Amino acid sequence: MFTNEEIASFNALEASLYNYISQNSEKVAYMRIRELADETHVSTATILRFCRKNNCDGFSEFKVKLKLHLEKDKTTVVKPGQHSITEFFERTLTGNIDEKIHQAVSIVAKAETVIFIGIGSSGILAEYGARYFSSLGKFSMYIKDPLFPIRTQLLNNSATIALSVSGESNYTITHINQLKQEGSKIISITNSKHSTIATISDVNIPYYVTQERYENSDITTQVPVVYILETLARELYKRND
Repeated sequence: MFTNEEIASFNALEASLYNYISQNSEKVAYMRIRELADETHVSTATILRFCRKNNCDGFSEFKVKLKLHLEKDKTTVVKPGQHSITEFFERTLTGNIDEKIHQAVSIVAKAETVIFIGIGSSGILAEYGARYFSSLGKFSMYIKDPLFPIRTQLLNNSATIALSVSGESNYTITHINQLKQEGSKIISITNSKHSTIATISDVNIPYYVTQERYENSDITTQVPVVYILETLARELYKRND
């Protein structure tokens, strides 16, 4: 409903108005402008200025926008877990995922250094992947800090496993470009093979599940990523053994 840029532009009165609306959205959607002014102890002029900062010509348009936002939240349906797993099995495991995994394992097996990268929930899985690989004998590191400096000769013979649901994370793309310049081979695990990260990778393993969002959070299942990471590690162990 409100962007970071809009919130940053609010003065003290507009900020108090924003706080009231955020906590009383259902009520505000059916208020008159004078009622809102009385409740928040600001002038109607302040409310109109607030509406214009949020790209609305007036309070009536702002209320329409607010009602649409509330209606969207109500219609969000969180699918049961088994739906996502079934989708993964039907769309991905019937394809050429085994071939992609073998290609990735060949790259990792030759690498002296293995680095996992990701941001947000993908960063958490990057940490998990590095630990799982290390547990099966292939020492690995992870980077989930978007500002982590990457400049070292250790990357000349390395493999990077990049995790991203959308495949469009700017921070991860920046890291991949830096790692490629240092000589690292890139393996990406994304939700689609048509993303930027998939395109610039040496090997991409897509898993194709429906992306889901709840309010401002990405709640797309990460079970396929765990499956792929563990399969990669186990296949690598079998090859080395």
